[in-house]
Amino acid sequence: MSPAVRRRLWYWVRTILMGALAVMMAVPLYYIVVNTFKTNAEMAASPLGLPARLNLESYATVLAKTPVLRSFLNTLFVTVVGVALQVLIGSMAAYGIIMRRSRLTSVVGLVLMIAFVIPGQATLIPLYRMEARMGLVNTLSGLVLIYLGGAVFCYFLIIGYMRKLPWEVVEAARIDGAGPFQIYWRIILPLIRPILATVVVFQTMWTWNDFMTPNVFISSTHKRTMVLQVYNAVGQFATDWPSFMSMTVIALIPVFIFFIFCQRWIVTGLTAGSVKG
Repeated sequence: MSPAVRRRLWYWVRTILMGALAVMMAVPLYYIVVNTFKTNAEMAASPLGLPARLNLESYATVLAKTPVLRSFLNTLFVTVVGVALQVLIGSMAAYGIIMRRSRLTSVVGLVLMIAFVIPGQATLIPLYRMEARMGLVNTLSGLVLIYLGGAVFCYFLIIGYMRKLPWEVVEAARIDGAGPFQIYWRIILPLIRPILATVVVFQTMWTWNDFMTPNVFISSTHKRTMVLQVYNAVGQFATDWPSFMSMTVIALIPVFIFFIFCQRWIVTGLTAGSVKG
């Protein structure tokens, strides 16, 4: 088999595999969206079929009975504040460890690595007890505080990128009299902008879609996030599935739009630091 034929064959194999994977991912999304326009009877009769007519009653029911706007604002606050602090803490930690290499920073890096590999479920009870003592349970501020643990993930992504920066620029800034904070703010942050964008995308999607943490730490109806509203749409004995799926679509729309606009930064940020200079 000639190289040209082999390349063409490999091209079609990849195309078929990627197409099959795309279909696997699209079918659940199609199932959810198409059933939001059906009644319970239509959904039971033909789950994957198209609706007989465009029925928006499930969306009207959800908007009338669920505080969607309040939940959206709660989620927006937790996501924006939480992600901003995660990125700030993670980038400053990476900058400090690289700039001040010593036994202390090595120990701190080791502790962060250990914290990174510990599953979040294992720390829920200790975190709940700590927040209960501080009076932060069932508060959005307490939820943001829990999400600050995501700064460890930010740290590991950023420090790998930061190691490949041209540190001659930093040394020149030091000679010119720039202090550590000036170097961080005016030189380091602009240079690591691609990985910062990638980290923001990852952490925004994780924070927005997180269910476990709000479910454990939030109990008040008016403080629920969007994902909690989806969960609470499921009844104990019966469920209005079209309304449940309508709430799911409403919760997914903001993060879906965000991902569409920001997806190009994911690969760009992860690969830009792989080649020095």
